[in-house]
Amino acid sequence: MDTNDQHGGRHRIPGRTRLVMAAGAAALTLTAGLATPLSPAPQRADAADGGQKVLTVAVAQSVDSLSPFLAVRLLSTSIHRLTYEYLTNYDPEDNHVVPGLATRWKSSPDKLTWTYTIRSDSTWSDGRRATAEDAAWTFNTMMTDPGAATANGSFVSNFEEVTAPSPTRLVIRLKKPQATMTALDVPIVPKHVWEKVDDYAKFNNDQHFPVVGNGPFVLTGYKADSYVRLKANKDFWRGAPKFDELVFRYYKDQDAAVSALRKGEVSFVAGSPSLTPAQAASLRGAKGIHVNDAPGRRFYALATNPGAKARNGEKMGDGHPSLLDRRVRNALFKAVDRKTIIDKVFQGHAVEGAGYIPPRFSQYFWRPSAGQELAYDPAGAARLLDRAGYRKNGDGRRVGKDGEPIEYRVLCHATDPNDKAVGKYLQEWWSDLGIGVTLNCLDNVTDPWLAGEYDLAFDGWSVNPDPDFVLSIHTCAALPATPKDTGATDNFICDRTYDDLYARQLAEYDPAKRAGIVKRMQARLYDLGYMNVMAYPNAVEAYRTDQIESITTMPAKAGNIYGQDGYWSWWSAVPADSGDAGGDSSSTGVVVGIVAGAVVLAGLVAFAAVRRRATAGDRE
Repeated sequence: MDTNDQHGGRHRIPGRTRLVMAAGAAALTLTAGLATPLSPAPQRADAADGGQKVLTVAVAQSVDSLSPFLAVRLLSTSIHRLTYEYLTNYDPEDNHVVPGLATRWKSSPDKLTWTYTIRSDSTWSDGRRATAEDAAWTFNTMMTDPGAATANGSFVSNFEEVTAPSPTRLVIRLKKPQATMTALDVPIVPKHVWEKVDDYAKFNNDQHFPVVGNGPFVLTGYKADSYVRLKANKDFWRGAPKFDELVFRYYKDQDAAVSALRKGEVSFVAGSPSLTPAQAASLRGAKGIHVNDAPGRRFYALATNPGAKARNGEKMGDGHPSLLDRRVRNALFKAVDRKTIIDKVFQGHAVEGAGYIPPRFSQYFWRPSAGQELAYDPAGAARLLDRAGYRKNGDGRRVGKDGEPIEYRVLCHATDPNDKAVGKYLQEWWSDLGIGVTLNCLDNVTDPWLAGEYDLAFDGWSVNPDPDFVLSIHTCAALPATPKDTGATDNFICDRTYDDLYARQLAEYDPAKRAGIVKRMQARLYDLGYMNVMAYPNAVEAYRTDQIESITTMPAKAGNIYGQDGYWSWWSAVPADSGDAGGDSSSTGVVVGIVAGAVVLAGLVAFAAVRRRATAGDRE
């Protein structure tokens, strides 16, 4: 849900957020030397002290954790993509798999053993070489420690054994075939640093800086609900970023973030997760500002409490009992006018929702048939409620089995204007059904969500080219072990038919067959009625051209800048006065390829034919 993020992220503004882990984390030094806290004051990219080029990104989401083992919010997982290498990455042009920490990979004929060649030119920021042993330790820790498996445990649940026979050779043995092996979206951490941690479920990695990493940037400073500061890694194997420093600055008020962009106090505004139509319109034509408006990788949904429970069967929370009836859930969704949401709330900057996967990922995109569709039909919704036994009383209110008028609590994000706008429509539409709606808009929706203390909630995740992760968060295995634990579940859904389909798609290597199974999974979610995907919002974001001369979108022809499946945007960004544009700008001022000369991948020719096989899930 963040991924709202979305790993997931996650991938999490996944609309959904995760538990901010308990304070009192072990005071361990995960650093290459303790640094003095940096000033949180905003800086212009072209006016930093000593000629340093600073790129400041305004975000409407705070960090949930700086630990790669715990983080699921889009901002947090984006930071981890910048600071740690993954085994593989995705080409920004068209999303096919390219080398990351691994330069090549192969599988045994039975697909049960995968061997990765780990590059020899990647070093940790403390000077040590990154090796296969770091990757093996990362995966083994996730396999053996439930706390370390919090964010990305689904990737390793099918692993039988992981070994590192040499510094450049990683071997993973599987219990059964797994189609995501060319895209394990897990940050690889340095063993010599992280093996000192006592409790991975509580350690947030946010006390000592700089943090040891091997990505294009090094994490150097952090203040909760304020900023995250990173510096360029001059020794990054793919080449150093053009900006010397990258700052993510948190703005609770999105209008304030837009104002900061106008004043030049920030270089880029992402929104929450997108700018509102009014904000985007106000920025179009403004001197020195370009707006990027492209099909997004997110869905925007309304989730229904399915009767939250843990894997041990214990019930959680206080969801309204009427929502356990599928007829009630379907009636509510038949009373939601998606077209009005697209036209009035998003003002055309979105596509009407249907399945779980946005149309940007065409091979997995699904729409219900005419007979299956829960089309807008208020009269039909009323009839469904009548048949379910929830009839109106003399005051025109629907009453529950206890004779009390039905009043649903809808959990929403206080920082997301779309939640509030859609919430007002829900109050109007469901009032016509005789149902009351109370909007519970909070700065932090995490606690009531994880406790199951809601009736319905606004939800959303960023979906990656391979949807495995966002599909995994609806399996029974994703439920928390007990009510006291934190699981990977998005909405407490547990359906054996869905679980069987999930297992089948994970083991299917044929792209067309796998896509067919994924579509059946979306159909199952749709029919269950626990998730109502209302829209696929565009990625609407803006940046200053007097600070950023060029930057990479993903995918190249019409893609997003913030929250990519990789580090391409911030790694490729060129300062406006550098004289090193590295490419021609498009009509929106966005470069549609990586900066010239910076994409020389070791051994890329050998892997040019290794296209994405729809095998990489990512929650952000």
